[in-house]
Amino acid sequence: MTLKKINPTSTNAWSLLQKKFNQTKQVNMCDLFKQNPNRKADYSLKVDDFTLDFSKNRFDDETFKALIDLATETGLQQAIEAQFAGAKINETENRAVLHTALRDISKEPILVDGKNIKTVISKTLKKIKTFSDEVIAGKLKGYTNKAFTDVVNIGIGGSDLGPKMAVEALKFYQNHLKCHFISNVDGDHVYETLKNLNPETTLFVIVSKTFTTQETLTNALTAQKWFLKQAQVADIAHNFVAVSTNLEAVKAFGIASKNIFPMWDWVGGRYSLWSAVGLTISLSVGFKQFNEFLEGAHQMDLHFKNTPFNKNMPVVLAMTSIWYNNFFNAETEVILPYTQYLDLLPMYLQQTVMESNGKSVDRNGARVSYQTGTIVWGSTGTNAQHAFMQLVHQGTKLIPADFIGFSKSLHGDDDHHRKLMANFYGQTEALYRGKTAAEVNRELKLANQQASIERLLTFKTFEGNKPSNTLLIEKLTPKSLGKLIALYEHKTFVQGIVWNIFSFDQFGVELGKELAKNYLKK
Repeated sequence: MTLKKINPTSTNAWSLLQKKFNQTKQVNMCDLFKQNPNRKADYSLKVDDFTLDFSKNRFDDETFKALIDLATETGLQQAIEAQFAGAKINETENRAVLHTALRDISKEPILVDGKNIKTVISKTLKKIKTFSDEVIAGKLKGYTNKAFTDVVNIGIGGSDLGPKMAVEALKFYQNHLKCHFISNVDGDHVYETLKNLNPETTLFVIVSKTFTTQETLTNALTAQKWFLKQAQVADIAHNFVAVSTNLEAVKAFGIASKNIFPMWDWVGGRYSLWSAVGLTISLSVGFKQFNEFLEGAHQMDLHFKNTPFNKNMPVVLAMTSIWYNNFFNAETEVILPYTQYLDLLPMYLQQTVMESNGKSVDRNGARVSYQTGTIVWGSTGTNAQHAFMQLVHQGTKLIPADFIGFSKSLHGDDDHHRKLMANFYGQTEALYRGKTAAEVNRELKLANQQASIERLLTFKTFEGNKPSNTLLIEKLTPKSLGKLIALYEHKTFVQGIVWNIFSFDQFGVELGKELAKNYLKK
Protein backbone atom coordinates (compact mmCIF):
# COMPACT_ATOMS: atom_id res chain seq x y z
CA MET A 1 0.00 0.00 0.00
CA THR A 2 1.69 3.22 -1.16
CA LEU A 3 0.69 6.84 -0.74
CA LYS A 4 -1.22 8.60 -3.49
CA LYS A 5 0.87 11.09 -5.42
CA ILE A 6 -1.47 13.99 -6.12
CA ASN A 7 -0.27 17.51 -6.80
CA PRO A 8 -2.52 19.54 -4.48
CA THR A 9 -2.65 22.46 -6.91
CA SER A 10 -4.38 20.21 -9.46
CA THR A 11 -7.37 19.52 -7.21
CA ASN A 12 -10.80 21.13 -7.41
CA ALA A 13 -10.50 22.17 -3.76
CA TRP A 14 -7.27 24.08 -4.41
CA SER A 15 -8.89 26.00 -7.28
CA LEU A 16 -11.84 26.89 -5.05
CA LEU A 17 -9.52 27.97 -2.25
CA GLN A 18 -7.61 30.23 -4.63
CA LYS A 19 -10.90 31.77 -5.73
CA LYS A 20 -12.04 32.17 -2.12
CA PHE A 21 -8.72 33.76 -1.17
CA ASN A 22 -9.03 36.35 -3.94
CA GLN A 23 -12.59 37.11 -2.84
CA THR A 24 -12.06 37.19 0.91
CA LYS A 25 -8.37 37.97 1.61
CA GLN A 26 -9.39 41.32 3.12
CA VAL A 27 -12.17 39.82 5.24
CA ASN A 28 -12.17 41.08 8.81
CA MET A 29 -12.65 38.50 11.53
CA CYS A 30 -14.66 40.96 13.61
CA ASP A 31 -17.20 41.03 10.78
CA LEU A 32 -17.30 37.22 10.73
CA PHE A 33 -18.18 37.21 14.43
CA LYS A 34 -20.90 39.82 13.84
CA GLN A 35 -22.37 37.77 11.00
CA ASN A 36 -22.39 34.64 13.17
CA PRO A 37 -22.81 35.22 16.93
CA ASN A 38 -22.27 31.48 17.43
CA ARG A 39 -18.97 31.44 15.55
CA LYS A 40 -16.88 30.51 18.59
CA ALA A 41 -19.06 27.47 19.33
CA ASP A 42 -19.25 26.51 15.67
CA TYR A 43 -15.47 26.70 15.31
CA SER A 44 -14.50 24.84 18.48
CA LEU A 45 -13.58 21.19 19.00
CA LYS A 46 -13.37 19.19 22.22
CA VAL A 47 -11.32 16.01 22.70
CA ASP A 48 -11.34 14.77 26.29
CA ASP A 49 -9.65 17.55 28.30
CA PHE A 50 -8.57 19.48 25.16
CA THR A 51 -10.63 22.34 23.71
CA LEU A 52 -9.52 23.93 20.45
CA ASP A 53 -11.03 27.29 19.52
CA PHE A 54 -10.13 28.04 15.89
CA SER A 55 -12.77 30.74 15.40
CA LYS A 56 -10.16 33.53 15.15
CA ASN A 57 -9.13 32.59 11.64
CA ARG A 58 -9.65 34.36 8.35
CA PHE A 59 -12.06 31.96 6.69
CA ASP A 60 -15.79 31.46 6.38
CA ASP A 61 -17.79 28.23 6.24
CA GLU A 62 -17.26 27.76 2.51
CA THR A 63 -13.49 28.21 2.79
CA PHE A 64 -13.27 25.83 5.73
CA LYS A 65 -15.21 23.19 3.79
CA ALA A 66 -12.84 23.61 0.83
CA LEU A 67 -9.83 23.11 3.14
CA ILE A 68 -11.34 19.87 4.41
CA ASP A 69 -12.14 18.83 0.82
CA LEU A 70 -8.47 19.43 -0.07
CA ALA A 71 -7.44 16.92 2.59
CA THR A 72 -9.91 14.41 1.17
CA GLU A 73 -8.91 14.95 -2.46
CA THR A 74 -5.22 14.45 -1.72
CA GLY A 75 -5.85 11.01 -0.23
CA LEU A 76 -5.52 11.72 3.48
CA GLN A 77 -7.94 9.00 4.59
CA GLN A 78 -6.03 6.33 2.69
CA ALA A 79 -2.74 7.69 4.05
CA ILE A 80 -3.95 7.47 7.65
CA GLU A 81 -5.10 3.90 7.12
CA ALA A 82 -1.78 3.00 5.50
CA GLN A 83 0.29 4.49 8.31
CA PHE A 84 -1.61 2.78 11.12
CA ALA A 85 -1.63 -0.53 9.22
CA GLY A 86 2.17 -0.54 8.99
CA ALA A 87 2.49 0.07 5.25
CA LYS A 88 5.94 1.26 4.20
CA ILE A 89 4.90 4.84 3.57
CA ASN A 90 8.48 6.05 4.09
CA GLU A 91 9.05 4.95 0.52
CA THR A 92 12.50 6.49 -0.01
CA GLU A 93 13.87 4.36 2.85
CA ASN A 94 11.42 1.46 2.40
CA ARG A 95 10.23 1.69 6.00
CA ALA A 96 6.97 1.66 7.89
CA VAL A 97 6.13 4.66 10.09
CA LEU A 98 4.87 3.22 13.36
CA HIS A 99 5.63 5.49 16.29
CA THR A 100 1.88 5.19 16.92
CA ALA A 101 2.37 1.46 17.61
CA LEU A 102 4.66 2.30 20.54
CA ARG A 103 1.69 3.69 22.46
CA ASP A 104 -1.03 1.38 21.13
CA ILE A 105 -2.51 -0.34 24.18
CA SER A 106 -5.02 -2.41 22.20
CA LYS A 107 -4.66 -6.16 21.71
CA GLU A 108 -4.76 -5.85 17.92
CA PRO A 109 -1.55 -7.09 16.23
CA ILE A 110 0.46 -4.74 14.01
CA LEU A 111 2.50 -6.50 11.35
CA VAL A 112 5.79 -5.41 9.82
CA ASP A 113 7.22 -7.88 7.30
CA GLY A 114 4.76 -10.45 8.62
CA LYS A 115 5.83 -10.14 12.27
CA ASN A 116 3.69 -8.71 15.08
CA ILE A 117 5.76 -5.84 16.47
CA LYS A 118 3.47 -5.53 19.51
CA THR A 119 5.43 -8.43 21.02
CA VAL A 120 8.80 -6.62 20.98
CA ILE A 121 7.18 -3.36 22.09
CA SER A 122 5.61 -5.06 25.12
CA LYS A 123 8.89 -6.77 25.99
CA THR A 124 10.77 -3.46 25.80
CA LEU A 125 8.23 -1.64 27.96
CA LYS A 126 8.59 -4.33 30.63
CA LYS A 127 12.36 -3.90 30.48
CA ILE A 128 12.05 -0.10 30.81
CA LYS A 129 9.72 -0.57 33.80
CA THR A 130 12.00 -3.01 35.60
CA PHE A 131 15.11 -0.92 35.00
CA SER A 132 13.42 2.38 35.99
CA ASP A 133 11.84 0.89 39.10
CA GLU A 134 15.14 -0.57 40.30
CA VAL A 135 17.16 2.60 39.69
CA ILE A 136 14.57 4.85 41.35
CA ALA A 137 14.26 2.51 44.35
CA GLY A 138 18.04 2.38 44.75
CA LYS A 139 18.17 -1.37 44.11
CA LEU A 140 20.27 -0.94 40.99
CA LYS A 141 23.43 0.90 42.01
CA GLY A 142 26.63 2.32 40.58
CA TYR A 143 30.01 0.61 40.61
CA THR A 144 30.75 1.48 44.28
CA ASN A 145 27.35 0.18 45.38
CA LYS A 146 25.94 3.68 45.88
CA ALA A 147 22.44 4.59 44.65
CA PHE A 148 22.25 6.79 41.59
CA THR A 149 21.57 10.49 42.10
CA ASP A 150 22.01 11.77 38.52
CA VAL A 151 21.17 10.59 35.01
CA VAL A 152 23.02 11.91 31.95
CA ASN A 153 21.31 11.37 28.57
CA ILE A 154 23.79 11.49 25.68
CA GLY A 155 22.20 11.76 22.23
CA ILE A 156 21.39 14.28 19.53
CA GLY A 157 18.33 15.25 17.48
CA GLY A 158 15.37 13.09 18.40
CA SER A 159 17.54 11.16 20.85
CA ASP A 160 17.99 14.37 22.83
CA LEU A 161 15.26 16.88 22.05
CA GLY A 162 12.33 14.57 22.77
CA PRO A 163 13.44 13.24 26.17
CA LYS A 164 14.82 16.64 27.20
CA MET A 165 11.58 18.44 26.34
CA ALA A 166 9.44 15.84 28.12
CA VAL A 167 11.61 15.75 31.25
CA GLU A 168 11.47 19.54 31.47
CA ALA A 169 7.72 19.58 30.84
CA LEU A 170 7.10 17.00 33.59
CA LYS A 171 9.44 18.53 36.16
CA PHE A 172 6.55 18.88 38.60
CA TYR A 173 6.30 15.07 38.70
CA GLN A 174 10.05 14.42 38.87
CA ASN A 175 11.51 12.14 41.55
CA HIS A 176 14.88 12.52 43.33
CA LEU A 177 16.97 11.76 40.22
CA LYS A 178 18.50 14.82 38.55
CA CYS A 179 18.51 14.53 34.76
CA HIS A 180 21.07 16.17 32.48
CA PHE A 181 21.35 16.19 28.69
CA ILE A 182 24.44 16.31 26.49
CA SER A 183 23.96 16.68 22.74
CA ASN A 184 26.21 19.29 21.11
CA VAL A 185 29.65 18.07 20.06
CA ASP A 186 30.95 21.32 21.57
CA GLY A 187 33.33 20.11 24.30
CA ASP A 188 32.31 22.94 26.57
CA HIS A 189 28.82 21.43 26.69
CA VAL A 190 29.96 18.03 27.95
CA TYR A 191 32.57 19.35 30.40
CA GLU A 192 30.16 21.92 31.85
CA THR A 193 27.65 19.15 32.47
CA LEU A 194 30.14 16.73 34.03
CA LYS A 195 32.09 19.10 36.25
CA ASN A 196 29.76 18.90 39.26
CA LEU A 197 28.78 15.23 38.96
CA ASN A 198 30.01 12.26 40.95
CA PRO A 199 31.02 9.30 38.76
CA GLU A 200 30.01 6.88 41.52
CA THR A 201 26.38 7.99 41.46
CA THR A 202 25.93 9.03 37.80
CA LEU A 203 24.07 6.84 35.32
CA PHE A 204 24.79 7.47 31.64
CA VAL A 205 22.16 6.69 29.00
CA ILE A 206 23.72 6.70 25.52
CA VAL A 207 21.13 6.92 22.76
CA SER A 208 22.29 6.25 19.22
CA LYS A 209 20.70 3.88 16.72
CA THR A 210 23.99 3.15 14.92
CA PHE A 211 26.34 3.95 17.81
CA THR A 212 28.43 5.79 15.20
CA THR A 213 26.80 9.25 15.22
CA GLN A 214 29.76 11.61 15.50
CA GLU A 215 28.35 13.95 18.14
CA THR A 216 26.94 11.22 20.36
CA LEU A 217 29.94 8.90 20.16
CA THR A 218 32.41 11.73 20.78
CA ASN A 219 30.46 12.85 23.84
CA ALA A 220 30.06 9.25 25.06
CA LEU A 221 33.81 8.62 24.79
CA THR A 222 34.53 11.87 26.65
CA ALA A 223 32.13 10.82 29.40
CA GLN A 224 33.76 7.39 29.50
CA LYS A 225 37.23 8.95 29.79
CA TRP A 226 35.99 11.20 32.64
CA PHE A 227 34.46 8.16 34.36
CA LEU A 228 37.64 6.06 34.03
CA LYS A 229 39.74 8.67 35.81
CA GLN A 230 38.24 7.19 38.96
CA ALA A 231 36.73 3.84 37.92
CA GLN A 232 37.93 0.71 36.11
CA VAL A 233 36.93 -0.48 32.64
CA ALA A 234 34.80 -3.26 34.15
CA ASP A 235 32.85 -0.63 36.09
CA ILE A 236 31.37 0.79 32.84
CA ALA A 237 28.88 -2.09 32.94
CA HIS A 238 27.41 -0.67 36.16
CA ASN A 239 27.08 3.01 35.21
CA PHE A 240 26.39 3.02 31.45
CA VAL A 241 23.37 1.82 29.45
CA ALA A 242 22.60 2.21 25.76
CA VAL A 243 19.64 2.48 23.41
CA SER A 244 20.95 1.20 20.08
CA THR A 245 20.80 -1.42 17.34
CA ASN A 246 24.59 -1.83 17.05
CA LEU A 247 25.04 -4.48 19.73
CA GLU A 248 28.69 -5.22 18.93
CA ALA A 249 29.78 -1.57 19.14
CA VAL A 250 27.86 -1.10 22.40
CA LYS A 251 29.45 -4.17 23.97
CA ALA A 252 32.90 -3.04 22.78
CA PHE A 253 32.26 0.23 24.61
CA GLY A 254 31.90 -1.81 27.80
CA ILE A 255 28.13 -1.80 28.28
CA ALA A 256 26.58 -5.03 29.56
CA SER A 257 24.20 -6.89 27.24
CA LYS A 258 21.39 -6.69 29.79
CA ASN A 259 21.66 -2.89 29.72
CA ILE A 260 21.10 -2.51 25.98
CA PHE A 261 17.64 -1.33 24.92
CA PRO A 262 16.43 -1.77 21.32
CA MET A 263 15.54 0.66 18.55
CA TRP A 264 13.67 -0.16 15.34
CA ASP A 265 13.85 1.17 11.79
CA TRP A 266 10.08 1.69 11.69
CA VAL A 267 10.45 4.55 14.19
CA GLY A 268 12.06 7.79 13.00
CA GLY A 269 14.40 9.60 15.38
CA ARG A 270 12.20 12.65 15.87
CA TYR A 271 9.25 10.40 16.73
CA SER A 272 11.19 8.07 19.05
CA LEU A 273 10.63 9.44 22.56
CA TRP A 274 7.76 6.93 22.91
CA SER A 275 10.27 4.07 22.66
CA ALA A 276 13.29 3.14 24.80
CA VAL A 277 14.67 6.50 23.65
CA GLY A 278 12.34 7.81 26.35
CA LEU A 279 14.16 5.80 29.05
CA THR A 280 15.35 9.01 30.71
CA ILE A 281 11.73 10.21 30.90
CA SER A 282 10.78 7.00 32.70
CA LEU A 283 13.76 7.39 35.04
CA SER A 284 12.78 11.00 35.77
CA VAL A 285 9.09 10.52 36.58
CA GLY A 286 8.75 6.77 37.04
CA PHE A 287 7.31 4.18 34.67
CA LYS A 288 3.72 4.71 35.82
CA GLN A 289 3.84 8.33 34.65
CA PHE A 290 5.73 7.35 31.48
CA ASN A 291 2.98 4.85 30.69
CA GLU A 292 0.34 7.56 31.20
CA PHE A 293 2.34 9.69 28.75
CA LEU A 294 1.97 6.87 26.19
CA GLU A 295 -1.74 6.48 26.97
CA GLY A 296 -2.38 10.17 26.32
CA ALA A 297 -0.73 9.94 22.91
CA HIS A 298 -2.81 6.85 22.11
CA GLN A 299 -6.01 8.75 22.92
CA MET A 300 -5.03 11.40 20.36
CA ASP A 301 -4.15 8.64 17.86
CA LEU A 302 -7.65 7.18 18.16
CA HIS A 303 -9.22 10.62 17.71
CA PHE A 304 -7.09 11.28 14.62
CA LYS A 305 -7.73 7.86 13.12
CA ASN A 306 -11.49 7.71 13.69
CA THR A 307 -12.87 11.27 13.56
CA PRO A 308 -14.33 12.98 10.45
CA PHE A 309 -11.92 15.57 9.11
CA ASN A 310 -14.08 18.61 9.90
CA LYS A 311 -14.11 17.57 13.59
CA ASN A 312 -10.57 16.22 13.65
CA MET A 313 -8.22 18.37 15.73
CA PRO A 314 -4.91 17.56 13.95
CA VAL A 315 -6.56 17.88 10.53
CA VAL A 316 -8.13 21.24 11.37
CA LEU A 317 -4.81 22.60 12.66
CA ALA A 318 -2.97 21.29 9.60
CA MET A 319 -5.41 22.68 7.04
CA THR A 320 -5.62 26.03 8.81
CA SER A 321 -1.82 26.25 8.61
CA ILE A 322 -1.90 25.33 4.90
CA TRP A 323 -4.44 28.11 4.29
CA TYR A 324 -1.98 30.73 5.54
CA ASN A 325 1.18 29.12 4.19
CA ASN A 326 -0.03 28.47 0.65
CA PHE A 327 -2.53 31.24 0.04
CA PHE A 328 -1.48 34.14 2.29
CA ASN A 329 2.23 33.31 1.85
CA ALA A 330 2.75 33.33 5.61
CA GLU A 331 6.04 31.47 5.95
CA THR A 332 6.14 31.10 9.73
CA GLU A 333 3.88 30.21 12.63
CA VAL A 334 4.47 30.91 16.30
CA ILE A 335 3.85 28.46 19.17
CA LEU A 336 3.02 30.14 22.49
CA PRO A 337 2.65 27.79 25.48
CA TYR A 338 1.46 29.66 28.57
CA THR A 339 3.41 27.55 31.04
CA GLN A 340 7.13 27.69 31.73
CA TYR A 341 7.20 23.90 31.86
CA LEU A 342 6.77 23.85 28.04
CA ASP A 343 9.72 26.16 27.43
CA LEU A 344 11.34 23.58 25.10
CA LEU A 345 8.17 22.74 23.16
CA PRO A 346 8.73 25.25 20.31
CA MET A 347 12.28 23.91 19.81
CA TYR A 348 11.02 20.34 19.86
CA LEU A 349 8.32 21.17 17.29
CA GLN A 350 10.91 22.82 15.08
CA GLN A 351 12.45 19.41 14.55
CA THR A 352 9.08 17.65 14.23
CA VAL A 353 7.83 20.07 11.59
CA MET A 354 10.87 21.42 9.79
CA GLU A 355 12.87 18.18 9.52
CA SER A 356 9.74 16.34 8.39
CA ASN A 357 8.32 18.79 5.86
CA GLY A 358 11.34 20.83 4.80
CA LYS A 359 11.21 19.25 1.34
CA SER A 360 11.23 20.73 -2.18
CA VAL A 361 10.71 17.49 -4.12
CA ASP A 362 7.30 15.81 -4.26
CA ARG A 363 6.47 12.11 -4.02
CA ASN A 364 6.77 11.84 -7.80
CA GLY A 365 10.37 13.05 -7.64
CA ALA A 366 9.51 16.43 -9.22
CA ARG A 367 10.32 19.83 -7.76
CA VAL A 368 7.28 21.37 -6.09
CA SER A 369 5.79 24.62 -7.38
CA TYR A 370 4.28 25.64 -4.03
CA GLN A 371 5.45 26.32 -0.50
CA THR A 372 5.93 23.41 1.90
CA GLY A 373 7.28 23.22 5.47
CA THR A 374 6.34 26.16 7.67
CA ILE A 375 9.01 27.75 9.88
CA VAL A 376 8.12 27.14 13.52
CA TRP A 377 9.29 29.30 16.41
CA GLY A 378 8.03 30.59 19.72
CA SER A 379 8.45 31.00 23.46
CA THR A 380 6.48 30.79 26.67
CA GLY A 381 3.67 32.97 27.94
CA THR A 382 4.30 36.51 29.00
CA ASN A 383 8.01 36.21 28.15
CA ALA A 384 7.00 36.31 24.49
CA GLN A 385 4.85 39.38 25.09
CA HIS A 386 7.95 41.28 26.21
CA ALA A 387 10.05 40.03 23.32
CA PHE A 388 8.76 39.34 19.81
CA MET A 389 4.99 39.85 20.09
CA GLN A 390 5.44 43.45 18.93
CA LEU A 391 6.26 42.02 15.50
CA VAL A 392 3.21 39.74 15.55
CA HIS A 393 0.87 42.58 16.55
CA GLN A 394 2.16 45.51 14.48
CA GLY A 395 4.76 44.12 12.09
CA THR A 396 4.38 43.79 8.33
CA LYS A 397 4.35 39.99 8.34
CA LEU A 398 1.32 37.76 8.81
CA ILE A 399 2.23 35.26 11.56
CA PRO A 400 -0.48 32.79 12.62
CA ALA A 401 -0.20 31.83 16.29
CA ASP A 402 -1.07 28.82 18.41
CA PHE A 403 -1.78 29.69 22.04
CA ILE A 404 -1.57 26.73 24.43
CA GLY A 405 -2.96 27.27 27.93
CA PHE A 406 -4.04 25.27 30.97
CA SER A 407 -7.16 25.74 33.11
CA LYS A 408 -5.34 24.70 36.28
CA SER A 409 -1.82 25.42 37.49
CA LEU A 410 0.26 22.68 39.08
CA HIS A 411 1.38 24.47 42.23
CA GLY A 412 -2.07 25.95 42.77
CA ASP A 413 -1.29 29.67 43.12
CA ASP A 414 -4.56 31.15 41.84
CA ASP A 415 -3.30 34.73 41.81
CA HIS A 416 -0.41 33.93 39.48
CA HIS A 417 -2.54 31.70 37.28
CA ARG A 418 -5.37 34.22 36.97
CA LYS A 419 -2.90 36.85 35.75
CA LEU A 420 -1.24 34.38 33.38
CA MET A 421 -4.53 33.35 31.79
CA ALA A 422 -5.76 36.96 31.60
CA ASN A 423 -2.75 37.59 29.37
CA PHE A 424 -3.42 34.37 27.44
CA TYR A 425 -6.93 35.48 26.48
CA GLY A 426 -6.00 39.15 26.18
CA GLN A 427 -3.34 38.45 23.57
CA THR A 428 -5.64 36.40 21.34
CA GLU A 429 -8.33 39.08 21.55
CA ALA A 430 -5.86 41.86 20.79
CA LEU A 431 -4.56 40.01 17.74
CA TYR A 432 -7.93 39.63 16.09
CA ARG A 433 -9.68 42.81 17.32
CA GLY A 434 -6.82 45.28 17.07
CA LYS A 435 -7.47 48.88 18.06
CA THR A 436 -9.07 51.44 15.75
CA ALA A 437 -8.09 55.08 15.38
CA ALA A 438 -11.37 56.06 17.05
CA GLU A 439 -10.54 53.89 20.07
CA VAL A 440 -7.05 55.40 20.32
CA ASN A 441 -8.54 58.89 20.05
CA ARG A 442 -10.97 58.18 22.88
CA GLU A 443 -8.27 56.56 25.02
CA LEU A 444 -5.93 59.54 24.72
CA LYS A 445 -8.71 61.99 25.55
CA LEU A 446 -9.63 60.03 28.69
CA ALA A 447 -5.95 60.14 29.69
CA ASN A 448 -5.90 63.93 29.19
CA GLN A 449 -3.44 63.60 26.33
CA GLN A 450 -5.44 65.52 23.72
CA ALA A 451 -2.31 67.34 22.63
CA SER A 452 -0.68 64.02 21.71
CA ILE A 453 -3.51 62.68 19.57
CA GLU A 454 -2.21 63.88 16.21
CA ARG A 455 1.34 62.80 17.02
CA LEU A 456 0.55 59.33 18.43
CA LEU A 457 -2.63 58.25 16.63
CA THR A 458 -1.09 56.12 13.89
CA PHE A 459 1.55 54.61 16.18
CA LYS A 460 -0.97 53.39 18.74
CA THR A 461 -3.43 52.00 16.18
CA PHE A 462 -3.48 48.21 15.75
CA GLU A 463 -4.62 46.72 12.45
CA GLY A 464 -5.83 43.53 14.15
CA ASN A 465 -7.24 40.70 12.04
CA LYS A 466 -4.25 38.55 13.04
CA PRO A 467 -5.17 34.83 13.12
CA SER A 468 -4.67 32.50 16.08
CA ASN A 469 -5.77 29.15 17.48
CA THR A 470 -6.47 28.75 21.19
CA LEU A 471 -5.85 25.32 22.70
CA LEU A 472 -7.06 25.08 26.29
CA ILE A 473 -6.06 21.99 28.28
CA GLU A 474 -7.37 21.21 31.74
CA LYS A 475 -4.00 20.52 33.38
CA LEU A 476 -0.42 19.66 32.42
CA THR A 477 -0.07 15.95 33.23
CA PRO A 478 1.94 13.13 31.62
CA LYS A 479 -1.24 12.08 29.80
CA SER A 480 -2.06 15.57 28.47
CA LEU A 481 1.57 16.08 27.39
CA GLY A 482 1.44 12.85 25.40
CA LYS A 483 -1.78 13.97 23.80
CA LEU A 484 -0.32 17.38 22.93
CA ILE A 485 2.80 15.99 21.26
CA ALA A 486 0.75 13.45 19.29
CA LEU A 487 -1.55 16.27 18.16
CA TYR A 488 1.35 18.10 16.52
CA GLU A 489 2.85 14.89 15.12
CA HIS A 490 -0.40 14.19 13.29
CA LYS A 491 -0.73 17.80 12.16
CA THR A 492 2.72 17.48 10.56
CA PHE A 493 1.75 14.18 8.92
CA VAL A 494 -1.42 15.69 7.41
CA GLN A 495 0.52 18.59 5.89
CA GLY A 496 3.05 16.26 4.34
CA ILE A 497 0.28 14.20 2.75
CA VAL A 498 -1.50 17.26 1.34
CA TRP A 499 1.77 18.74 0.03
CA ASN A 500 2.58 15.42 -1.68
CA ILE A 501 5.98 15.08 0.00
CA PHE A 502 7.69 12.36 2.01
CA SER A 503 7.75 13.51 5.63
CA PHE A 504 9.77 10.69 7.17
CA ASP A 505 13.19 10.85 5.56
CA GLN A 506 15.74 13.58 6.27
CA PHE A 507 18.47 13.42 3.64
CA GLY A 508 19.04 17.14 4.09
CA VAL A 509 20.59 16.43 7.49
CA GLU A 510 23.42 14.42 5.97
CA LEU A 511 25.28 16.61 3.46
CA GLY A 512 26.86 19.02 5.94
CA LYS A 513 27.89 16.10 8.17
CA GLU A 514 29.52 14.37 5.20
CA LEU A 515 31.47 17.49 4.25
CA ALA A 516 32.57 17.98 7.86
CA LYS A 517 34.49 14.70 7.58
CA ASN A 518 36.61 16.23 4.82
CA TYR A 519 37.62 19.09 7.13
CA LEU A 520 38.61 16.61 9.84
CA LYS A 521 41.00 14.92 7.39
CA LYS A 522 42.91 18.17 6.76
